[in-house]
Amino acid sequence: MVQFKSIDELQDKLTANKYIADRSLATAIFLAHKLQRPLLLEGEAGVGKTEVGKVLAAIHDTELIRLQCYEGLDVHHAVYEWNYTRQMLNIRLHENQDSEITEEDLFSEAFLIERPLLKALRSEHQAVLLIDEIDRSDVEFEAFLLEMLSDFQVTIPEIGTIQAKHAPIVVITSNRTREIHDALKRRCIYHWIDYPSFEKELEIVTAKNPGIQQKLAKAITGFVQELREADLYKTPGVAETLDWASALLALDQKMVDAETIEATLGVLLKYQDDIQSVQEAGIEKILERSMEGN
Repeated sequence: MVQFKSIDELQDKLTANKYIADRSLATAIFLAHKLQRPLLLEGEAGVGKTEVGKVLAAIHDTELIRLQCYEGLDVHHAVYEWNYTRQMLNIRLHENQDSEITEEDLFSEAFLIERPLLKALRSEHQAVLLIDEIDRSDVEFEAFLLEMLSDFQVTIPEIGTIQAKHAPIVVITSNRTREIHDALKRRCIYHWIDYPSFEKELEIVTAKNPGIQQKLAKAITGFVQELREADLYKTPGVAETLDWASALLALDQKMVDAETIEATLGVLLKYQDDIQSVQEAGIEKILERSMEGN
C-alpha cells in the first residue's frame, strides 16, 4: 500500500487522480491513514464525499468495497447471510444417500455469502471500505458498526469470530439527514466538505474536462455559484456542475447563454419547483450576475 510521507505528497496524488482537495481535507485524509482511523465525511449531497473513497482506492491500486446504506439495512445485508439454496440441496443430497447431516454440513464457509463488511475484513489485501450515506441507516445498524470498527472483527454464531486479515481503509459519508451518534464520531477523523469556492470549483471543472475552454469553464462555474445563492429545495452540488459541463460539451457549446440554460436546467436542478423558481427569478438576470467579475 502507498505510504504518504507528507500532506503535500497526498495532495499531489489526489490532484493527479483529478480530485481537487483543499489543505484541510488532505490533512484529514492523511491523519486517518497515519492513525489508522475511519474517516467520516459530512456535507451536502454532491460535494465529493463518495469520490474520496473512489480516489483512495485508485491511489492505493486496491479494491473499493462499497456499502450503500438505507433504512432497514441489517447485518444480513451488510455483513453476511447463508446460501439457503445450497443448504437445501445439501440436505437433499444427504437424504438421498441416507446419511446423517450435521451442523457443520450446513453452516460452514462453503455456504457463507459475503456482504460488503465481511468481504472487507476477509480481503487478502488492504481494501478501501466505503460506507456511503450512513445517515440513511437505522440507529441500530450504526451501533453494530461502532462495535465492528472498534476491533475490525465480526462474530458469526455458527462459525466464530472472524478477524480482519488487513484492517481496511474506512471512509464513511453522511449527508446529515440525521445526526450521527457521538460515539461513532469519536472513533473517526471528522471533516465537513462544503461547497467549493469559485476558484476551487473552476479547477475541478477544468481537471475533470481536459481541453475545455477556460471561458466556458468560468461561465459554467460562475452560473452554478450564483445559483447556490437562490432559495432552492435542492442546491446543485459539484456533481451537478460536472454533469452540466459534460452536457454542454456534448452539445458543442462554446459559451453559456440563457436559451441553452433554459434547455438544460434539468441537468442542474432535480425538482420542478426549483426549476420554476429559477425561471421566475429570471435566468438572464442570474447569468448577468454570474458573469460580473469573471
